[in-house]
Amino acid sequence: MTFELSEEHLAVQEAAREFAQKELKPGVIERDAAMTYPKEQVRMMAELGFMGMMADPAYGGGGMDTLSYVIAMEEISKVDNSCSVIMSVNNSLVCWGLETYGTDEQKQKYLPKLSSGEWIGSFCLSEPEAGSDATSQQTTAIDMGDHYLLNGTKNWITNGGTSSVHLVIAQTDREKGHKGINAFIVETSWPGVTIGAKEDKLGIRSSDTHTIMYNDVKVPKANRIGEDGFGFKFAMKTLEGGRIGIAAQALGIAAGSLDLSMQYARERETFGKPIAQHQAIAFKLAEMATEVEAARLLVYKAARLKDAGEDYGMASAMAKYYASEVAMKAATEAVQIHGGYGFVKEYHVERLFRDAKITQIYEGTTEIQKIVISRQILK
Repeated sequence: MTFELSEEHLAVQEAAREFAQKELKPGVIERDAAMTYPKEQVRMMAELGFMGMMADPAYGGGGMDTLSYVIAMEEISKVDNSCSVIMSVNNSLVCWGLETYGTDEQKQKYLPKLSSGEWIGSFCLSEPEAGSDATSQQTTAIDMGDHYLLNGTKNWITNGGTSSVHLVIAQTDREKGHKGINAFIVETSWPGVTIGAKEDKLGIRSSDTHTIMYNDVKVPKANRIGEDGFGFKFAMKTLEGGRIGIAAQALGIAAGSLDLSMQYARERETFGKPIAQHQAIAFKLAEMATEVEAARLLVYKAARLKDAGEDYGMASAMAKYYASEVAMKAATEAVQIHGGYGFVKEYHVERLFRDAKITQIYEGTTEIQKIVISRQILK
């Protein structure tokens, strides 16, 4: 295993870093406070190719590997996690899910617009009673012959207010349990699709998170993904890759917290010297740096396994679990190192602290990752 990045990977890293620092950092505090959707910033991400990095160039994508994607996610997540989660869902869940499991017709119709960022996609799995227990789908899709009739409610949907396309997981035959679940491509403009109010969240506040309601939405048979009953497997396989993206987001939060803490520790003086020279602070920074590097190696390993076509389910769960724990710890320590300044918005670590928490929850909670890992090691 090599630990060195190629010239191409370093170029992606530099481009993402420059974009994050120059285009995302100015105004990020104000967007967060006002819950303002970063429309212009998302447009620029699309122009730079960040919205469809792994998609085939035949469909307008970048044709890059997963490692390039997580490198870009880390740099953007150091600064603006609302933008990085928009990017993550569109790349990991929507574009990848469609390209991997969609028909040629579905890919030709939807992928060019999604991978170019002309359209934004959303992944609609969670419900009021179906979060970690994804088998308990209450949303139904009744087979009406030439179409399905979709009814139900989806919660906590990232890109819910701006997406043009939803990948919706729904129950078609309850007696079959998880084998009676299907996945559908639904367009926001179709009659019966209603977008609820934007959620007022603890963190990632400028990303748009909404409840979406479906009331007798007619979904053509051609918009079902895979064979009948494939929906649950589609959701689980897609989330395996999505976890790598969120692990990279968590890594970015941790790395960003470390960067800001080192900068502050060198500048802030107490008792006649920079606080970085006090052992209490130096040791905090040493622990943060070690844990960030360990998280990075786990994320890179999961990405490389995925790129190699090998089984990456446990690796992605480990990366997501550990990186999210490190993000929460590093952001907490960053606030502590900044002292009173860490408790105000001006110094950015306050926002990273709030953003870190969601990485332990979405795309599979910490507890779900432990279930995945334990089942693999004990089988």
